[in-house]
Amino acid sequence: MMNQELERRLLAYSLEHKLNNKGALSVMLHVTRVARNEGLPLDANSLLTGEEGQVRGLSGPIVQAILGEYNVTKKLSSEGGRTSRGSLAKMQRYVRFLNQLYEDDLADLPLIEQWWVNQVMDFFASKPFILRYDVSRTLYSIIRDLLEQALTRQKSNPGTTYIGTVLQHLVGAKLELAFAGKNIEILHHGASVADAPTARSGDFLIKRTAIHVTTHPTLALMEKCKENLATGLKPIIVTIHNQVKTAEVLTEAEAIFDRVEILPAEQFLAANVYELSGFDEIERDATVEQLIRVYNGLIDQYETDPSLHINIGK
Repeated sequence: MMNQELERRLLAYSLEHKLNNKGALSVMLHVTRVARNEGLPLDANSLLTGEEGQVRGLSGPIVQAILGEYNVTKKLSSEGGRTSRGSLAKMQRYVRFLNQLYEDDLADLPLIEQWWVNQVMDFFASKPFILRYDVSRTLYSIIRDLLEQALTRQKSNPGTTYIGTVLQHLVGAKLELAFAGKNIEILHHGASVADAPTARSGDFLIKRTAIHVTTHPTLALMEKCKENLATGLKPIIVTIHNQVKTAEVLTEAEAIFDRVEILPAEQFLAANVYELSGFDEIERDATVEQLIRVYNGLIDQYETDPSLHINIGK
């Protein structure tokens, strides 16, 4: 059984460095196996190739052989992250981490390897959301279906915020596309960092407009909107269709109904896709693909759960 402190450190390390993709997991498995074979402490320089451009011995077949010992047959990566420019940095950081565990008498390498194998299995088990793109349907209904998937998954996993996370980064991706080439920086953040209890004016600040993305409008959000108004900002609330009425009731109760824009998220996103594509069907398909590509990039950068990715299907 794994020491609780060791498990805590592994989890913290994995989250801090976002080790949730094929290449990163391959590096972790390979270096852990090298440590088992050669012992700790390790010298990171000894894991460099002669040209110092790749991690010594790292390859897809090597990683698959390790996984095969645990009866994991699904293919993790054809190259095992060998050609990734970030693999060397990941290897060097991880060697330092293992060496510190060794100094702290926590480096149980068989258990550490098992822990990484479990992360790989979790990675395989994580299924992306599917944007069921059908040109015969409205974009509004397609986006609504996507958000319903996130809500269904959230209900199955109490304590999670899937729908809020998906919505925030979809809006973020939409803003990136809308302002591409216009010298306007869009600041993003992890969805778990809400703007209400922080000093931020909103989830996104575009010039003098504060955009609040929410699946559940609250009195705390109303206070944030009033702060926006007091400082000369224009607040916009973007929320799911069945929460628009809640937002309207709250803004009326706070006497700011006629000063706060309230937009259904599905309409907010769909309208922008039509505008960006010039209402051309072929261009609309390409715009949808671009939106999802940017969204997935934001997930990779700001979140730790790969199951938040979206695939386009029929």
